[in-house]
Amino acid sequence: MIIMPKKYENVADLPGVGEKTGDKLKKAGFINMMTLAAASPKELMDVASLGEGTADKVIEAARKSEDVIGFKTATEVLIKRESIGRVSTGSEDLDKLLGGGIESQSITEVFGAFGSAKTQLAHQLSVNAQLPVEEGGLGGNVLYVDSENSFRPERIKQIAESRGLDSEEILKNILVGRAYNSDHQMVLVKQAGEMIKEKNIKLLIVDSITGQFRTDYSGRGELATRQQKLNKHVKALQNLSEVYNLVVFVTNQVMSNPGLLFGDPTTAIGGHVLHHATKTRIYLRRSKAGTRICRLVDSPHLPDGECLVRITEKGIEDLEKKK
Repeated sequence: MIIMPKKYENVADLPGVGEKTGDKLKKAGFINMMTLAAASPKELMDVASLGEGTADKVIEAARKSEDVIGFKTATEVLIKRESIGRVSTGSEDLDKLLGGGIESQSITEVFGAFGSAKTQLAHQLSVNAQLPVEEGGLGGNVLYVDSENSFRPERIKQIAESRGLDSEEILKNILVGRAYNSDHQMVLVKQAGEMIKEKNIKLLIVDSITGQFRTDYSGRGELATRQQKLNKHVKALQNLSEVYNLVVFVTNQVMSNPGLLFGDPTTAIGGHVLHHATKTRIYLRRSKAGTRICRLVDSPHLPDGECLVRITEKGIEDLEKKK
């Protein structure tokens, strides 16, 4: 006789958890079986004071409950990828470069120097995500984590009205959290897990992902601590993108690499921790006459390439209007 694994609906019902520990896990962002299934024992031990053996059992029970243990055929993986959503950038050329737009179930990173239009693109996506799917949107709302005080509702209003949209409705559907330090930023992302279903969130933006970490942990002596915390933060974002079929879009700061003798010395902050976690990476830089060069520098399935876009009152647009 085949014994089917027990299905659990609530975190507190898992073996070894209970109401008190369940509340601790939920506050830490582990709000359902999928978030627990993607966790490591150490994470649960740190946030809920569980023993290693208990943490292992909790994760195993959550994985069995969600049927995520073991291998799947490539066909099953393909079926899951067919559920991926894509939000348009506003430029057909850039969408084409990205295989149809910014995709869900993974993190997309855009990096570039000051004034390269990273935040412009974030604002544009905040509007476009609310459009119906057939119009290049996701038919949902937006969570915007603002770590650099760069979110501008008046710019959102301008983009929406120039495209014939109801700006009041668009603004109402963007929930903004101002992050004042790296710990606060991580807390806001944890809170996101509780809001995604309730608020019909389809897009999560972090602008920028490294700014506060760079400020809070400066110097070589704190580099290891910074990277460890950044790794936790990025993993939380990755889990949200996969569990909720969410589009996660992050902007990133850059620095100049003086040791590079040839080529562009601009290097994204975050090191290998961030670069390995973000599956699609776009480099933005200024060009002539107010245009921007968008270069796809990393993707698991798309070839490298670049295109030109312009910034107008409507947001991100192609250099030439398509027929």
